[in-house]
Amino acid sequence: MTQPHTPPTPEALTTHAGRAIVPVLAFAGIVVAVMQTLLVPVIKDLPQLLDTSPGNATWVLTSTLLSGAVATPIMGRLGDLYGKRRMLIVSLAVMVVGALLSGFTSALVPMIVGRALQGFAMGAIPLGIGLMRDELPRERLGSAMALMSSSIGVGGGLALPLAAAVAQNTDWHVLFFGAAGLGLLSIVLTLIAVPETRTRAAGTFDHLGALGLSLGLVLFLLPITKGSDWGWTSATTLGMFAASAVVLLLWGVLELRVAAPLVDLRTTVRREVLLTNLASIMVGVSFFVVSLVLPQLLQLPSATGYGLGQSMIVAGLCVAPLGLTMMFTAPVYARISARYGPKSTLILGLLIIAVGYGAGLGLMSAAWQTVVVSVVLGAGIGLAYSSLPALIVGAVHPSETGAANGLNTLMRSIGTSVSSAVVGMVLANTANEVGGVAVPTMHGFRVSFLIATAAVGVGLVLALFLPGRRPALTLRASGDVDETGAGDVVAGEGRVVVASR
Repeated sequence: MTQPHTPPTPEALTTHAGRAIVPVLAFAGIVVAVMQTLLVPVIKDLPQLLDTSPGNATWVLTSTLLSGAVATPIMGRLGDLYGKRRMLIVSLAVMVVGALLSGFTSALVPMIVGRALQGFAMGAIPLGIGLMRDELPRERLGSAMALMSSSIGVGGGLALPLAAAVAQNTDWHVLFFGAAGLGLLSIVLTLIAVPETRTRAAGTFDHLGALGLSLGLVLFLLPITKGSDWGWTSATTLGMFAASAVVLLLWGVLELRVAAPLVDLRTTVRREVLLTNLASIMVGVSFFVVSLVLPQLLQLPSATGYGLGQSMIVAGLCVAPLGLTMMFTAPVYARISARYGPKSTLILGLLIIAVGYGAGLGLMSAAWQTVVVSVVLGAGIGLAYSSLPALIVGAVHPSETGAANGLNTLMRSIGTSVSSAVVGMVLANTANEVGGVAVPTMHGFRVSFLIATAAVGVGLVLALFLPGRRPALTLRASGDVDETGAGDVVAGEGRVVVASR
């Protein structure tokens, strides 16, 4: 039987452990996000380091992306069923094992396996958001979810200069040992400071649905990440896209027929959920463009006429404000959202992103200009990312928070994957050959910024059609919606529901 969720008392939340819930969960989010950019400083050296071809070396990055995309919705659903704290610790433990495996090898296959295990930890983001919803009082929830949601960008941004410094001054395997150490620290802090929620979803785990979604995602994301190598019109690329469409269609039919689906598609097609998820893809696209363009621009030799000739570490430091600004926008988001609602905050964030990319078209001639662009984009992306979990949480049943936020995080990952593929293709097609090496051009960088601006424009249109601000929804045992404010979770009719306080 589903157990009721008893919110923590105000006294409990003033203890050291209670106050630590938010920073501990945010730290876990930052740690797992580091896995996405951990190897960026040594990407060009991977073929030599692993004694393999450039095509094979890209699997070290692709495997992390694919496993993260697959794990995110699955771990969210497992958290709803069996405990979000428990699944958070499992995610972190798998990441630690993967980091250690990668740290002790220079062979291609074990490295790919280790990197896939590291990507598995991306499920920690929606699990952390779900724990915050279950355990925190309303007045702390907005800023807490904003910080957790932004941790994806914060971790990615902060990892660049730190990973560059490590890679430049020590053996590159130290990157993995450092990641394993951070993962172990995060597990210990979670055990100490984060309580397990008793909120549970009804039903059992949908194994067939998980298999179908995993297969469909791999068939979809694999040609996106490898299309430039295989050829976008090759039989392999087009065949995988077609197979993905068939598998995901059959998966959708299955999910509509099972009693306890992995993803409740009826909820997913609800206007506020659907538009939020689509807007999340656009935000993901805009976030990754700057991460791809500015480091390359900063490190290109000044002899090209437009490259800024900076070292790997300086380039990382110039881009680091992107992540730092995202982190500092969390409390700002909470104030704006409390007054105007998450929809307005999302729109404001998208407008700031558009300003950042527009200004960036002309601010590429000095290192300090890239810092300005990073700060502006970080503020906009931070506000946009912070708004997404609040929009999702306000539209779904409390027992579906993990799965719903897992799907939303997946949408952002799809956005970054599409961004990586499209920008990579643009930079490759506009590159100049210098000494037999393809060098990105300023034209390619500016086209990439225009693509990001277009994605932001689409996201802005989607955000405008979101429902306007309304009181927090409270779901009673009957399933009726009562707009009276936040509530407590109780058991009723075999499901976890919310009763008024």
